[in-house]
Amino acid sequence: MNKFYPLIFVCMFTMIILSGCLFPQDELSKNKVPNEAQLDMVQTAVEQYKEETDGLVPIKTKENDVDQYQKYVIDFSLLKERQLLSEIPGTAYENGGVYQYTMVTPEDDPRVKLIDLRISQKVQELNRKIDIYRSKNMYPPFGKQVGPGVYQINYKKLGYQEEPYIVSPFSNENLPLVFSEEGEVFVDYRIDLRKALEEYDHDFQEGDDIRPILDEHFPFVPVYSLPYTVENGDPIFLDE
Repeated sequence: MNKFYPLIFVCMFTMIILSGCLFPQDELSKNKVPNEAQLDMVQTAVEQYKEETDGLVPIKTKENDVDQYQKYVIDFSLLKERQLLSEIPGTAYENGGVYQYTMVTPEDDPRVKLIDLRISQKVQELNRKIDIYRSKNMYPPFGKQVGPGVYQINYKKLGYQEEPYIVSPFSNENLPLVFSEEGEVFVDYRIDLRKALEEYDHDFQEGDDIRPILDEHFPFVPVYSLPYTVENGDPIFLDE
């Protein structure tokens, strides 16, 4: 009987490979790639909901101190209750995807955008490590100051062999992480902002928060971001 074991193993292995190629890959990829049709579908549903409810928008209740780009996460259950949406998009977290659907400017002109939850996961993981470090030390692991109250992170003190980074949903570039004087971690979007300022027309003046140039031209929002302004054509951290 032993001579049949290799054959059985080969057959099982082949079935696993084939099943991975013929079915799950499509299912997995659809949950990880932004889908314009799904965004448009949710956008239409949100507009209909607002019209039917005298100006209300279908969002989950959040605390007031939540980041402005995470404050208006869409509540799909409200859209389904009114039969404005037949199914939750495959890219949505609620349906196994890696994105949260959110809104910007909900009061005036609600625009549906995406939060890449892989960013949230990395930021939260780093925040936990910094909290552990602070519980054992007097100060956070400050590195070089890069803006008003904004610092690089001394990763060696946290035990990292290599510096972590965020893959930008806007440019696919590797973005560094920074943190505030309070030790809160943020993504540094200056690379993306510089490219957007060069590529798109704008009328930003020094002192303006320039982050809207990203959500205006892309399907994403810059979550875990500090305010930025422009100085001599370059993005810098805004001193509030």
